[in-house]
Amino acid sequence: AARGCAGVWRRACQRGAGGPAPRGQRDVSCNARGGAVPAGKSGLAPWVPVVGLEIHAQISSNSKLFSGSQVQFAAPPNSLVSFFDASLPGTLPVLNRRCVEAAVMTGLALNCSINKKSLFDRKHYFYADLPAGYQITQQRVPIAVNGSLSYSLCIDNKMSQMVTKTVRIKQIQLEQDSGKSLHDDTRSQTLVDLNRAGVGLMEVVMEPDMCCGEEAAAAVRELQLILQTLGSSQAVMAEGQLRVDANVSVHHPGEPYGVRTEVKNINSIRFLAKAVDYEIQRQIEELENGGTILNETRAFDSKLGCTVPMRDKEGKQDYRFMPEPNLPPLILYDAKSLPANINHQQVVNIDWIHERLPDLPSVKRAKLVERYGILPEHSFTLLNEDGLTEFFENVVKQTQMKPKKVIGWILNDLLSYLKQHSLTVKESPVSSCVLADLLNLLEKKEISSTAAKQVLAELWKGEGKTPLEIVKEKKLELIQDQKELEQICQAVIDGQENE
Repeated sequence: AARGCAGVWRRACQRGAGGPAPRGQRDVSCNARGGAVPAGKSGLAPWVPVVGLEIHAQISSNSKLFSGSQVQFAAPPNSLVSFFDASLPGTLPVLNRRCVEAAVMTGLALNCSINKKSLFDRKHYFYADLPAGYQITQQRVPIAVNGSLSYSLCIDNKMSQMVTKTVRIKQIQLEQDSGKSLHDDTRSQTLVDLNRAGVGLMEVVMEPDMCCGEEAAAAVRELQLILQTLGSSQAVMAEGQLRVDANVSVHHPGEPYGVRTEVKNINSIRFLAKAVDYEIQRQIEELENGGTILNETRAFDSKLGCTVPMRDKEGKQDYRFMPEPNLPPLILYDAKSLPANINHQQVVNIDWIHERLPDLPSVKRAKLVERYGILPEHSFTLLNEDGLTEFFENVVKQTQMKPKKVIGWILNDLLSYLKQHSLTVKESPVSSCVLADLLNLLEKKEISSTAAKQVLAELWKGEGKTPLEIVKEKKLELIQDQKELEQICQAVIDGQENE
């Protein structure tokens, strides 16, 4: 059976990846890189999909990258705009130290080499929501280069069968975000909100080492967990704090990479997987029908489940990169290069940041497996759900039940209820303390497993009753007294005789 992305491709062929039904079922095999290779109509010309990602993560900072303006989601339009953000003449950028530290921290967590000297550049393009007519970025010498990110994904959708893969990180660069254009169709006008203009971003550029939507989604989810663990970005995709551009192409084995398309501004991990799979299949069908792939920018329409063209990139845009004249080179230090008499508040020390890195998700998973004896796939679920690890550990501390049993109640009962009602762990009507009390009753054999599920169903109502109160109210206790049991049995027998 084909593995890795093969399951994704098989399902994509069956459902058309959310788009039109494909013209024929394709056989799927694996290439040398471990990815799926859908065969062509003849069965003799397989295709190799290639996926690379550019991810923009909004840095978690109180102020913007080069100004003192506050950063706040959903603030009134144009209420957080400094003179520099509006690009008024005579204003100069002042680099935010917090943003630099966040980028260094992220680079170290992604196994990057940190450049002790990096440079800022101007990237010129003209949008209504970019008042300066250029973006300050790091095109020549970024702050971090040559890293890697390991991620895991299921084989054929089975959590018990997981494979670990690695994607190379080309670079991480600091840059400004643009403003936001709000299109008012009723008045046929576009309004500009500059609150987001100048907010600090880290652009994480991944090499084209992935081959399907499932791999891309798994890599981005792992990056999201790392950023949230570090605190370098809140990475809430629904608020635009993590936006993904996917570069997709297909080619025959042994041939150069095909013409790529870029699917811009994907703001959901689920949509990312769908967009990549659809785009791969669209390109294969286009080429097999004698067409050509345009080097263009596309967007993913989540309602239609397909990508749609935005603008072509055939005429290469000249961004006219030039050094940023108002910012000197960014100089970082380590323990060896740090001058003796320098003010530590005025410099960024790479080694100091490295020593204070928290445990990354991969380390946390290993510790959960070792400490509690749970399955590796359960550790992934605990970390993937925000707040679930803390909930699980709090229950374990307060109950006599073994962690292996607790994890079953957490994943099968608690998590399924929360997903059914679209609730987060923090919004759960059943607290860790209350669940621990219920599991203690079960562990002491005061109630049966069936009764415990009945009690849990009552607890979901959020009426403030304790598990013990519900047990007594519903008379769900297990009867331990043998004489009492004999009396009940005798009463049942006597009742049958009368009938």
